[in-house]
Amino acid sequence: MKTKGKIFIIFGVSGSGQDAVIKGLFKKGLRAIRMITTVTRGKRPGERNGRPYYFISEGRFREMIKKNKFIEWDEHYGAYYGCTYNELERVKKTGKIILWKTEMRGALAIKRKFPNVIVIMIKPPSIKVALERLKKRGDGGQVVGRRLVEIKSYMRAAKNKKFDFVVTNKEGGLDETVERVKKIIEKNI
Repeated sequence: MKTKGKIFIIFGVSGSGQDAVIKGLFKKGLRAIRMITTVTRGKRPGERNGRPYYFISEGRFREMIKKNKFIEWDEHYGAYYGCTYNELERVKKTGKIILWKTEMRGALAIKRKFPNVIVIMIKPPSIKVALERLKKRGDGGQVVGRRLVEIKSYMRAAKNKKFDFVVTNKEGGLDETVERVKKIIEKNI
């Protein structure tokens, strides 16, 4: 099987379970490597540089934008996020399947630049479930309110079939979701 350089973008709205799905793929033994996004937000407990992000200052990020170092980048929730050409080269050299977590605009921009990538959207079963998941993980009312607009936009995009695959992560169905995504990847390498 030829896997070298095959890119799978996995994204979903907050509360969809995309991070849990990616972790589950690795636990199930998928021979893959994850693209590491460069961010300007502060580190959260348990995070360190390179796990799960590269953390840099906003000034350095802006300088990298000017020098065209990013394949794609975006600003949301007061921080910059982007993936660099250097990071893509690093992961390609491994010969593994590449998992690239991004958000919707990033996924669409990457697909335009690299038409052969496979875009997999992970979505919650409903807006209500997504909001419940956000509250459960401790997001406050203000954060949940801001993300509601994003959730609605993502759910509309899923209905309009803008992506190669849309997988619903049902309540209590994480293992099933991981298995479905793993099968999609295996069929498309």
